[in-house]
Amino acid sequence: MDKKFLEEYIDACILLKETEKEIQELERKKIPAILGKVKGSNPEFPYQACSFTISGSLFDDEDKKELQKQRQILEERKARAKQVKLRVEEWMNMMPIRMQRIVKYKFLEGMTWEETAAKISGRATGDSVKKEFQRFLKKK
Repeated sequence: MDKKFLEEYIDACILLKETEKEIQELERKKIPAILGKVKGSNPEFPYQACSFTISGSLFDDEDKKELQKQRQILEERKARAKQVKLRVEEWMNMMPIRMQRIVKYKFLEGMTWEETAAKISGRATGDSVKKEFQRFLKKK
């Protein structure tokens, strides 16, 4: 595992959120386009006046197929991003706790090495924390 793997994790998390939004927007397109109310009566005695809501869609079969294909592509993208995210999270769980904190602050929260060092311990410097991280990656 290396720094690129962590950057891929960040991208996977962002892609996951964006893809979920795209799926929601796609679902909104499926909402019936034609809505209306009509009045009628029950077909059986006693005949009573009733109000009925009707709905329909302006989509033909070709449009529905296209929407299904788009949804399938988005779901595949979402699944792949989840796989990357889970792989990195499994890898992070095997790290020592201190290293997990360094990775969290530096890569997931985007802090500088100096800010990361301040969060880790008051005695550490940005350079020392960076070097510790680099040594850890070399061991793996």
